[in-house]
Amino acid sequence: MMTQPYSELPAISLNQLMARRQLLKRAGGGLGTLGLLSLLQQEGVLKTADAAPSIKATNPLAPKPTHMPGKAKSVIWLFINGGPSHVDTWDYKPELEKRDGVALEGFDNKTGFFQNAVGPLMKSPFKFKQHGESGKWVSEIFPHLSQHVDKMAFIHSGHTESNNHSPALFMMNCGIPKMGYPCVGSWVTYGLGSESDSLPAFVVMSDPLGRGLPKGHSLNWGAGFLPSVFQGTYLRPTGEPIDNLQPPSVLTEKGRQRSQLDLLKSLNRQHLQQNEGDQELAARIESFELAYRMQSAAPEALDISREPKHLQEQYGIGTKKCEHFAKQCLIARRMVERGTRFVQIYSGGMENQRSWDGHSDIKGNHSGFAAETDQPIAALLADLESRGLLDETLVIWGGEFGRLPIAQKGATPGRDHNPHAFTTWLAGGGVKAGTTYGATDEIGFKATEDKVHVNDLHATILRLLGMDHEKLTYLYSGRRFRLTDVGGHVIDKIIA
Repeated sequence: MMTQPYSELPAISLNQLMARRQLLKRAGGGLGTLGLLSLLQQEGVLKTADAAPSIKATNPLAPKPTHMPGKAKSVIWLFINGGPSHVDTWDYKPELEKRDGVALEGFDNKTGFFQNAVGPLMKSPFKFKQHGESGKWVSEIFPHLSQHVDKMAFIHSGHTESNNHSPALFMMNCGIPKMGYPCVGSWVTYGLGSESDSLPAFVVMSDPLGRGLPKGHSLNWGAGFLPSVFQGTYLRPTGEPIDNLQPPSVLTEKGRQRSQLDLLKSLNRQHLQQNEGDQELAARIESFELAYRMQSAAPEALDISREPKHLQEQYGIGTKKCEHFAKQCLIARRMVERGTRFVQIYSGGMENQRSWDGHSDIKGNHSGFAAETDQPIAALLADLESRGLLDETLVIWGGEFGRLPIAQKGATPGRDHNPHAFTTWLAGGGVKAGTTYGATDEIGFKATEDKVHVNDLHATILRLLGMDHEKLTYLYSGRRFRLTDVGGHVIDKIIA
């Protein structure tokens, strides 16, 4: 057999030559990549080229792993709308009694909202008494909640940035005192997903007595720049709680509604195949499917008549002054029990005497709203504990700011806004029970010891849920945003 002379072989450049080590490196790397691709496909992380995108795989509400171990799996936030007075509820100040009627020297009348109605220091119209093994001082307006202080961790040194309701509400809900940003509930469901595939991940309830929504309305539970699937689902306080829970009969005949959704799903899959990075499309697809599943699951979850009569009475159902809030607290327990991640209930409506905004008659205002909420919240804590749910449910009580220790002048004196000091308490969900953190000065004017900014509170809430507030981010307009903006420190001393 004749061989081609070496001189006649095609010329090979030095760039085309491959050393033995380079050949082994490339071949080995290629085999390793093939093995990795096979494993990824087996785990469902990688799909084949001809496979349609899975709706379930792209479900933005699918449960997600935490950054670290966290005891809380869900949150019930009792938003005390209007700015409850810390010195008339949980932050006992004997010095106010001693200095009642004395002018506060050097007071900046720009701190409050009504600068021309600044009066002297005013003692609390309520008596305080110690309760529990912790000896916590509690106002007489909370006869039921005072029996649960050993479950709570109190933060007495809260402070915020605005003395106006709307920006203060946005600050407390969204971490930034302006509209258009995702709220805490949206961040939590974005970070953790939902444990239920047939109920909303994030539910909001408001005052049902015709007193209106909180200032800022639905922006307080909006998703901002996050995909819309993470916004709160608002349950109407009267009438049908959610639109279209009962589908028209024409759609229920012979499974027509399911057929329509299947067709829509097929079309959306085709579009999603070409736009796999479109998170809003995935959110819309899941919204359609969730709405369909809710038609059977939500009516059952919202039906509190299924609860034993004695438990309904324990919450206050049947008692006129608190029945509306009692129903909402009981619904909250039923929702988290069924996998809803975040529930927020607003006590009080739009402004002044229609909420905890006691500019006048602080005694009548706070005693009235306390009577509406005290028994239901106490029953909620007891009910969660009896079912073994309190350990994994974080309960939060608090408003957007506190109130001044001085009187707002009028026929029946009240208290003006105070962004320098407010009280928040947390219970369950990994909280160190029976503790108190931080303090205000001797008259309750300003936080002075272990001051807690709203960003710190949010960082702590996320930590209890197993999330690192610095890692929970979302890329928007070229910047990675987070709930705590550029601040936030976890309050380790209230974590068990």
